[in-house]
Order: sequence, then C-alpha cells, then structure tokens
Amino acid sequence: MWKNFVDYLTIDCLGLEGRVNDTINFFIYDTFKIWFLLITIIFAVSYLRTHFNTQKVRAYLQGKSEFTGNILASLFGIITPFCSCSAIPLFLGFIQARIPLGVTFSFLISSPMNNEIAIALLFGLFGWKITAIYIGFGLLVATIGGYFIGKMNMEKYILIPVVPMEGELEDVQIKLTFKERLKEAWDYTADIFFKIWFYVLIGVAIGAFIHGYVPADLIVQYAGANNPFAPLIAVLAGIPIYSNASGVIPLVEVLTSKGMVLGTALSFMMAITALSLPEAMILKRILHVKLIAMFFGIVGLGIVCIGYLFNFIL
Repeated sequence: MWKNFVDYLTIDCLGLEGRVNDTINFFIYDTFKIWFLLITIIFAVSYLRTHFNTQKVRAYLQGKSEFTGNILASLFGIITPFCSCSAIPLFLGFIQARIPLGVTFSFLISSPMNNEIAIALLFGLFGWKITAIYIGFGLLVATIGGYFIGKMNMEKYILIPVVPMEGELEDVQIKLTFKERLKEAWDYTADIFFKIWFYVLIGVAIGAFIHGYVPADLIVQYAGANNPFAPLIAVLAGIPIYSNASGVIPLVEVLTSKGMVLGTALSFMMAITALSLPEAMILKRILHVKLIAMFFGIVGLGIVCIGYLFNFIL
C-alpha cells in the first residue's frame, strides 16, 4: 500500500519519469519505511532492555570462564545500540572490572555489528532468514575473534592503569512499573531515533543515487559473483569508512539489487560497523598499536571469511 502511494505521488502527482522518478521514488519509499522499522523495533528491544542493567551484566561476566564469557559478551552486544566508537566507554568499564581482555573485545566487536538497529533494518529489507544468518555469523566473529585475542596474552599492551574493583559488583535489581518501562523505552527510542535519522537520510540518498544512475554492470564487474576477491575488496574498502548500521544498510540494499553478491555486501557492512579509523584513533589512547593491529587483523580476517561463507550459502 505504501509503495502504491509513493508511485502515485511521484508519477501521477509530480509527473516524474525515467531515472529521476526511480531515484526520487526510491528515496521517499525507503526513508519512511526504514524510519518506521527503526521506531518499532528499537522500542520493542528498548522495552526488553529495561529488565537489564550494565552492573548486573558485568557482575555476571566476572564469574564466567573465558569462552563462556566470550559468548555472553557477544550476546550482550545485541542489546546495546552502539557504534564502534560509542561502545568504547563500556569496553573500558569491562577492563576496569577485571573481565578478561578477550571477553571485552567480544563485546566491542559485537555491539556495533549486531545491535537492534542493524537487526531492524536487515529484517525489514531482507527478511528474517538473512537477518538470522547475519546475526549468527556476527556472533561467531565476535566470539571467536575475542577468544583468540584473549589467548594472545596481550594485557601488557593496555596503556591505562587497571585498578582492581573492590569486591564483587552488586547484583542490582531493577524495579519499574509497566508504565515506567514503557516511558523509559519510548524516551530511549526517541533519543536514539533523533541521533540517527539524519544518517538514514544520507544513506538512503546515496543509495537512491546509485539505484537511479549507477550502471549495474559496473558493480557486477568489481563485486559480482565472478570476482573471487570481492569480499576481500569489500572489507578493505569498508574499514576506512565510519558509519553505523542505519547509514550503511540502505546502501547494502541498493548494491545487492544492482548485482553485488549478498555475502560481499554484508561483509562490507560488517567492516564498516565493526571496524573504523576513528575507533582506532580512540583506542590508541588506551591500547598499544600492536594490540589494535591484532584486533583489526583478526576481526577483518574473520569478516572476509564470513563474506565467502555467506556467498557460498546464499
């Protein structure tokens, strides 16, 4: 119904046609569809999050074995809507809580890559099967990547003093009424939406331009099924770009519609959301460059492998 209305608006009312209509129609249709999905799913996840708190999670992770901690930290990343840079303060909190280094990296990898914004957009644009596969592979990269980092014994490359916290963290209980939970979830949803709506707008605008004017043959040539290096190129191209899921997923939709293999497109998205140069610059203040390079290398290699595996499965 929404698509029919947009067609009526751009063709019948505005009299647009050809590439101009394709571009404007795509921009209007995707912008409001994505905004609706974001508000709906972020609100649902935000309501569920009112039953959790960071102190309780940190206390729980303190007592777990390393591999179990990697899994749990990766899962915790799903309910934290951070970009690669804004996840760093909680990453620091984990370090100060004496949680193993590899476990803290599992969270740092998972949070920007698997948060509810990415889930909402992927579900709306590609369906639940692609979303489930993406989440599963994202958790795999975060868990295995963090585990290997933990096995490298690189705690000596933490540049800030780690002050042991006295005693165990409190198991704080959250006591809110149903109305208070709804209000907190709505306030949080509004706060997140007004922080990212412009990124969505930019992402959709770029995607609309590609949809209307970039030849499909050009994309297929460099990122199609016939290029065996496509996932590697996608990851290397994605790392320098700084964006969150709300800005990059609209591009993924367009690139796949133009002929880019889905696994290549999703590895491009993973590289952008999980790794970025601004993130490296912030981490350089607290971690030695050797540890940062190890982090980027392991995660980057994992994403490339996931891209090839995605392409093989899909």
